[in-house]
Amino acid sequence: MIQIGIIGLGAIGQRLISQFTEYKEIEVVAVCDHVAALATKKAEELGGVNAYTDYQKLLEDEKIDLVYVAVPPKFHYQIVLDVIQAGKHVLCEKPLANSLKEAEAMLKAAQEANIIHAMNFPLNYGQASARFAELIDQQYVGKLRRLKLTMHFPEWPRLWQKNDWVGGREQGGFVLEVGVHFIQQTLKIFGDIKNIETRLELPDDPTKCETGIIATAELEDGTPVLIDGLSHFSGNEYIGFTAYGTEGVLTLDNWGELKGGKNGEELKEISSTSVLHKSLLDELTKAIKGEAAEIYDFEIGYKAQAVLEQLRKN
Repeated sequence: MIQIGIIGLGAIGQRLISQFTEYKEIEVVAVCDHVAALATKKAEELGGVNAYTDYQKLLEDEKIDLVYVAVPPKFHYQIVLDVIQAGKHVLCEKPLANSLKEAEAMLKAAQEANIIHAMNFPLNYGQASARFAELIDQQYVGKLRRLKLTMHFPEWPRLWQKNDWVGGREQGGFVLEVGVHFIQQTLKIFGDIKNIETRLELPDDPTKCETGIIATAELEDGTPVLIDGLSHFSGNEYIGFTAYGTEGVLTLDNWGELKGGKNGEELKEISSTSVLHKSLLDELTKAIKGEAAEIYDFEIGYKAQAVLEQLRKN
């Protein structure tokens, strides 16, 4: 049984807790949040596990094998380094850090410590995104002509994610929060991204995050990459990751809706049920046991961070 401690009980951290508690090979033994009432309440809900407001106290617990770090990005650096120093495996939320320099130091420390270091990039374990990658590999669209990421949010932060940092310029914004998932997918499926040029739309308040982005880049073979992001407008939320090719189009809409069509056809839904379902917790457990596993580590996080920094240049 892998025993896990959780640091950070905000909206993102709460999402994985139910998965941990339902997973037979992982046991939540401690939680930590700077809000004492939140930590105590969650500990009671989990059956009286240890509750902390000081994460260092959690790290002193020798029975903890794995730590899930789900605090805001500006706190990843120090906490993750302390987790590594304590000799524990670590699962970190995205983005990896709050700067490329921090991400590089975290990657180096994790590699030198010979621990499992993983990031929560859930798209990798979704059937629709896995089928998207599979069809690209099978040349469904033919030769790739263009890759486009669309991120449209009538309201940002979204209703379920209202807090200061998600809407702040220092460590929030939809480019970081949402864009990082698809930057990682681009690196995984299509390879490195180069020649990034970006134009940000920023509010007058210097503490607030971007309200728009128009960016261009290229894959290694010169294929253009377009990023179109906008918030605060009338309409519906839409996130699209679309590959245009010489023979057809393939798009992953709103995280889990896969559609495609050959040239001259309408886009139609494509079933993903044929894809073998994998889960982060299965793969993380395998890795900790020393078995071959599909995890996305700090090296992937570092590469994504490098692209994000260029996209967010003012």
